[in-house]
Amino acid sequence: QVQLIESGGGLVQAGGSLRLSCTASGRIYSSFAMGWFRQAPGKDREFVGVVRWTGGSTKVADSVKGRFTVSRDKAKKTVYLEMNSLLPEDTAVYYCAAGGPAESRLFREDAYNNWGQGTQVTVSS
Repeated sequence: QVQLIESGGGLVQAGGSLRLSCTASGRIYSSFAMGWFRQAPGKDREFVGVVRWTGGSTKVADSVKGRFTVSRDKAKKTVYLEMNSLLPEDTAVYYCAAGGPAESRLFREDAYNNWGQGTQVTVSS
């Protein structure tokens, strides 16, 4: 089992930036992917981005491409979500997730079996 703790959320004006962190404890397998998802009020949870623990390859959702970046620091067992040019529609609770999904399932929340508690991001207009 992997425990995940997110931090870095907060209130920011549109156009601003935030960096979320997700620190893991427990065993992270080399096959793991670390994903970021978000859930806005009244909406389903959606994929934001993912980084492979080994190799560091990343993918982000089209809605955040060019604005958000995912990275990881293996020594610190921490994953980051760098968010720039934030929009009010980015307002959501952001969750970190860990698991070993196949490449085709990286975008699916049911492919991850370890979740953090979430951190609130609010973007004001």
